[in-house]
Amino acid sequence: MRKFLIKVNGTQYEVEVEEVNTSGSYTPSPAQVYTPAPATAAPASAPAAPAAPAAEPVQMPAAPKAVEAPAGARKVVAPMPGTILRVDVSSGTAVKKGQVILILEAMKMENEIVAPQDGTIASVHVDRGASVNAGDVLVTIS
Repeated sequence: MRKFLIKVNGTQYEVEVEEVNTSGSYTPSPAQVYTPAPATAAPASAPAAPAAPAAEPVQMPAAPKAVEAPAGARKVVAPMPGTILRVDVSSGTAVKKGQVILILEAMKMENEIVAPQDGTIASVHVDRGASVNAGDVLVTIS
């Protein structure tokens, strides 16, 4: 067993490294357990604050309705949550596989969402500036 001092971001740590024998197996040494000292109770000189009134339940917005795609159509879904920066297509637009159909901003990065197949845009389900979640339908291609 060897001990080393390691400094990470200005904090110094003492670590113990165990050498593995030549057969590739090792026998771990028992771990040392650190038990913090019990916290002392603060004197109760001030009375406890009155309990806050119970909060009213918050009405959550309804989940977006499922988008029904016509037979043979393919839904293009958001791969991650983000905001729609630009929509380059509209209903009736002919697209080719790999063509950029919209830009989705996520984590300060602009992600191109491309057409997965050749076809015609049947419907666009989002507008510029819309917030979307992963799995939300963005466009339907027929």
